[in-house]
Amino acid sequence: MKAFCRDCFWQGGQATPRCPACGSPRIVAHAELERLAIAHMDCDAFYASVEKRDRPELRDVPVIVGGGKRGVVTTCCYIARIYGVRSAMPMFKALKACPDAVVVKPDFSKYRTESRRILGMAAELTPLIQNLSLDEAWLDLSGTERLHGALPALTLARLQARIEDETGLTVSIGLSANKFLAKIASDLDKPRGFSVIGGVEAQSFLAPKPVAILPGVGPAMAAALEKAGFRTVGALARAEVRDLADRWGAHGLRLSELARGKDARPVDPDQERKGISAETTFEHDLTALAALEDKLAPLCDKVARQARAAGVAGRTVTLKLRTTDFRIVTRRRTLAVPTQTAKALFATGRELLAREAGSRPWRLIGIGLAELVDAESATDDFFAGDERRARASERTLDALRQRYGADAVTSGRILRAKAAPKGE
Repeated sequence: MKAFCRDCFWQGGQATPRCPACGSPRIVAHAELERLAIAHMDCDAFYASVEKRDRPELRDVPVIVGGGKRGVVTTCCYIARIYGVRSAMPMFKALKACPDAVVVKPDFSKYRTESRRILGMAAELTPLIQNLSLDEAWLDLSGTERLHGALPALTLARLQARIEDETGLTVSIGLSANKFLAKIASDLDKPRGFSVIGGVEAQSFLAPKPVAILPGVGPAMAAALEKAGFRTVGALARAEVRDLADRWGAHGLRLSELARGKDARPVDPDQERKGISAETTFEHDLTALAALEDKLAPLCDKVARQARAAGVAGRTVTLKLRTTDFRIVTRRRTLAVPTQTAKALFATGRELLAREAGSRPWRLIGIGLAELVDAESATDDFFAGDERRARASERTLDALRQRYGADAVTSGRILRAKAAPKGE
């Protein structure tokens, strides 16, 4: 098989403009189709699509999922994207670009439910699924031909159709020889796309693309690469590996591999979560330390609860602040003992915050845990006595909340913050 129809699943030996069985133009054809088994599945405008499905009156209007006027865009539908709205855009800019958009507050419990449904369908096909977020995952279908009676490409197309039929949501799929190429492929034909990048064509496909397409290349790294003469992926692929290693160490070696379409990372279902975080945007800019601490405390409580629920602890605490002109300031501290308690999180976050408060007004604050480890092993350390005691206390609070409700028990600081008038 070198071609198939995504609507009736006809299979043929060569590409054709339309399916000879049902007339559909949705034909997938590629010379390497029979050899590829690594896929990236990405839900199309996931949060916005869930809202449109549940509220049919929103079907043909631009929808933005996000916070209030001082918040940012979490995601938006494809209609809103035509107007230039993008994820992480300040809400006031998004509404200026698309004043007729309907803004919907995110409902993450609903999104998590739909994510579990979709990933559950994928799990019926292979145990090798690596989640990146609620709305995307890598899948490895190597060796599943006999089990499903079809090649991985056709099995994935059937999965795509089933998800749409049973949930009313759509996904795009990228199929390739490795994780990096599969993720790029899934973005080529959204929404409802199914794109293939073969290993043979990978380097020529990547060559004209800007270096920012490579994972791990953010704005600062892209600027550094361009300053060094590497504007395109092809330029990186032609560079001497030793030169890249001398300039950027292990990251340079990694970039050289990616630029040539190589990625040896396996699809790993057990890969550790990178971090847990929470943030909030203020209704009014805040400057005073006490006012900022009042916003920080409930975020620490939220992150700590999530860490305990997941059975992990974090070695690094990260404080995030956003200025009134939308610049991000981050401060980090590595702890002697990994934590999953609000007490330790707040104490560390408060120290980091004290250095920044009063210097300027802020519009957002966030706190996070990174370098996650198994929580039980984290308290084996001789110096972990305070963490063990704090954890025992907060687990007792968790039990009370589970029995009497999430708001049954809280701290005095959080209560004062809730009762305080808006603003400083």
